[in-house]
Amino acid sequence: MWIVVVVPKPTNMSMFPPPISLNTDIQTKSSGADLVPSLMMKTLVMEHHTPPLLLMLLLSTVSSSFQPALVIEMAKILSENYCFPENLVGMQEAIQQAINRGEIQQISDRKTLASVLTNRVQGALNDPRLIVSYEPKAVPVIPQILSSLPTEQLIGLVRNSVKLDILDNNVGYLRMDRIIGEETAAKLGSLLRDDIWDKVANTSSLILDLRYSTAGEMSGVSFIISYFSDPEPLIHVDTVYDRQSNITKELWTMPSIKGERYGKKKDLIVLTSKRTMGAAEAVAYALKNLKRAITVGERSAGGSVEVEKIRIPQSAFYITVPVARSVSPITGHSWEVSGVSPTINVNAKEAVAKAKSLLAVRGAIPKVVQSIADIIERFYAFTDRVPALLEHLKTTDFSTVVSEEDLVVTLNQDLQTLSEDPRLIIKYMPDNADTIEEGDPAVDNVPEDYESQKALVDTTIKVEILTNNTGYLRVDKFFKLSEGTRLETIMAKKVWEPLKDTKNLVVDLRYNTGGSSTSLALILSYLHDSSQKLHFFTIYDQIQNITTIYDSLPQMEGHTYGSRRGVYVLTSYNTASVGEELAYLIQSLHRGTVIGEITSGNLMHSKTYEIEGTDISITVPVINFLDNNGEYWLGGGVVPDAIVLAEEAVEHVHEIADLHQGLKSLIEGTGDLLEKHYAIHEVALNVSKVLMNKWEDGMYWSVIDSDSLASLLTADLQETSGDHRLHVFRCDIEPDTLHDVPEIPAAEEVGQVIHSVFKIELLHDNVGYLRMDMMPDVEVVKAIWPQMVKQVWRKIVNTGALIIDMRYNTGGYSSAVPLLCTYFFEDKPLQHLYTVFDRTKSTMTEVMTWPKVRGQRYGSSKGVYILTSHLTGSAAELFIRSLKDLNKVTIIGEPTIGGSLSSGTYQIGKSVLYVSIPNQVVFSAITGNMWSVSGVEPHVVAQANGALSVAQRLIAARQLKKKQGK
Repeated sequence: MWIVVVVPKPTNMSMFPPPISLNTDIQTKSSGADLVPSLMMKTLVMEHHTPPLLLMLLLSTVSSSFQPALVIEMAKILSENYCFPENLVGMQEAIQQAINRGEIQQISDRKTLASVLTNRVQGALNDPRLIVSYEPKAVPVIPQILSSLPTEQLIGLVRNSVKLDILDNNVGYLRMDRIIGEETAAKLGSLLRDDIWDKVANTSSLILDLRYSTAGEMSGVSFIISYFSDPEPLIHVDTVYDRQSNITKELWTMPSIKGERYGKKKDLIVLTSKRTMGAAEAVAYALKNLKRAITVGERSAGGSVEVEKIRIPQSAFYITVPVARSVSPITGHSWEVSGVSPTINVNAKEAVAKAKSLLAVRGAIPKVVQSIADIIERFYAFTDRVPALLEHLKTTDFSTVVSEEDLVVTLNQDLQTLSEDPRLIIKYMPDNADTIEEGDPAVDNVPEDYESQKALVDTTIKVEILTNNTGYLRVDKFFKLSEGTRLETIMAKKVWEPLKDTKNLVVDLRYNTGGSSTSLALILSYLHDSSQKLHFFTIYDQIQNITTIYDSLPQMEGHTYGSRRGVYVLTSYNTASVGEELAYLIQSLHRGTVIGEITSGNLMHSKTYEIEGTDISITVPVINFLDNNGEYWLGGGVVPDAIVLAEEAVEHVHEIADLHQGLKSLIEGTGDLLEKHYAIHEVALNVSKVLMNKWEDGMYWSVIDSDSLASLLTADLQETSGDHRLHVFRCDIEPDTLHDVPEIPAAEEVGQVIHSVFKIELLHDNVGYLRMDMMPDVEVVKAIWPQMVKQVWRKIVNTGALIIDMRYNTGGYSSAVPLLCTYFFEDKPLQHLYTVFDRTKSTMTEVMTWPKVRGQRYGSSKGVYILTSHLTGSAAELFIRSLKDLNKVTIIGEPTIGGSLSSGTYQIGKSVLYVSIPNQVVFSAITGNMWSVSGVEPHVVAQANGALSVAQRLIAARQLKKKQGK
């Protein structure tokens, strides 16, 4: 179906002079050159301006007499016929410049001239279809219009160019050597329906062979594609622009056709070769990019919608020109010149065999997908996620799948994302590649007789006492516990009795390859106090549909190790299966510290099922492991708290254990410092209590050095208090105090101080600009203020509005804030700015504006605008918040950092750790409420780098409104 769009035709070529005879000898001079300067090549008026190289390149190869006329006629033909007219813009200037520069050379041989002109025009327009030829004996060929042939002749032509066969497994084979146009199809509708389309419709899949299709009409493209699509919605399949008529036509699928549609659900394979050309390429390109067909064979010829061989007037020269072009609305590109790249690239002779094997693969897809769906529905442990997975499999698009590998990739694309489970995975495993199968707990059953049980313990468990009274327990395998065994009695005597009085315990899992999870509750119960009733983990087995809850055992034989002493679990890359579970639970229960290498990651609680008749398998989690917090563990390697080489793990145990011995005093010391110095005492008491509770609950067993302790303490302080300014850090030397005594600048240094802190500028419309990059101490301000007033303040005090830029001001001293604020208030009455509570002095101070200041006040009636960023902090925030609270400024930019007004730095005990504690809080002069520590929110939110321009626009708008109000 065609949709025609007519665009305005460019200016015609009426300004060209009459044709000049080109039959004179090549070397004979002609007066034609005199006509060239008078040419006005205004044929094309385009939006795109391509550099006018074409004519320069052409003219640089010809002589000054005959050849200019030849080139002029060529240019006229191109202007009126070439399907990319926008590339010809500027020919007039190119011709004129080339002639004026005398670049024309003589070429005596006409065929050589044609060859040179071909090279130049192809290079300039980057189009290999443009060919200039010299053919003195050429006989004009009149193209035959197919639809005008008699019906009988048409029928014979169609039957010779279209062949249909039904192959094994009801596979249709349709060979088309010519694309039949819309008019011809309408004329032979019943024949095409009865002999081709109705027979094709009954096949299970179809091979459309276009390997020998070298001719046809573009109007037939939409006709063919309509058979392989649904009636609705209509599909825009191609757009064709014809230069000679200046008409753009859109090709759409047809709402109704003669015969039965093949539809879009059955498989379609399109075969192509190097000979496939023209409209057949348009068919293959559209079907491929609509994902309606898979193309097999060779890259097509890269032909054209239509080319014409046009004689250059009064000569034996011809130029072949593409007069129409195709642009796919699907891709925005075209098959012309570059051809159609096949999905599967094979020799054209092998394409049919490849298509048959491909259809066999694709024919198996529904069965494979159904098998996978059945396995997931039956075995997947996350039963609540199964419906979504099945729906996903049902709606997945397999139209581009060409192999089992492709099918696996397509199936896996969203499977793990949808299930949120990395264990659920489909694999392609040719040649029966080995799979990693998780061990069967049944093989780890404990023998029934007592002596064999003792021997089992002796061979799989090793107990030692290391230096510093550190117990050592090596477990290489976990047993499957069952009723009637005396394993607990043996373990109590051979394991826990020798270890009961050790200072700390090392549990070595570096050589542990797994076993049965049933023994984990026994070991974990020994590592906790017998008085504690704890939940350890839960296992849900989908195959057996059994949920097993593992809690601490109510009664234990012998002594338990308890929960106060340190437990250090050693891991390696070999630690696997249940060994990984124990390491994971030690971290989850906050019962100890894991040291060593990341574990093997083989434990997935999964089973692998092969899909019959394929090299595809699916690994499905059949067990869900929920930890003590009710969180699902999805397997993968356990990451130790301290990652070290497995062979060095024991050495690190002693270092970490020594740190843990002093943890309680460090945490208590942090709490004591908070209670003594933090500005809000009731918050400090609560935080101190929470820290100790966390220590009691084992939350600090993951600490492995001073840096990790500082990081964890900082997180706990900030989370519990809601104050991000609390901070613990490590420092090997005593840090400088944050607020040391300021140095008063000498007289000769005053100018440098002013220049480094303050920058001013007078902006458009009498707007002042003051940039302040730090907050100096009040004594420093007093020292520099006389010169400051002269050099800075006097230049901006009489402006109509003022922008104060504090985007780069990270703070400093708060003592000068009242003085700076005073300049934006009248002298009477004094203004209450804010109230400060100082915890270190236990004082409450009302801060007021100053009664007198040096120089002129800015006043309270003019607009003041402050620029902020996420770097603006500390005392700068105090200045900004004071003026904002009293409605004296408009703030533009980003929320500020929320820094401290004043903080003290205190050493935690005698360690290398220090804690920074805010010791002052500020109360609003308006509400009496404590100011938030979250930073100052701007009135107008803007990116910091654009805040100045926003402020200028806002000032201009307000000034305009003020003028209009008058």
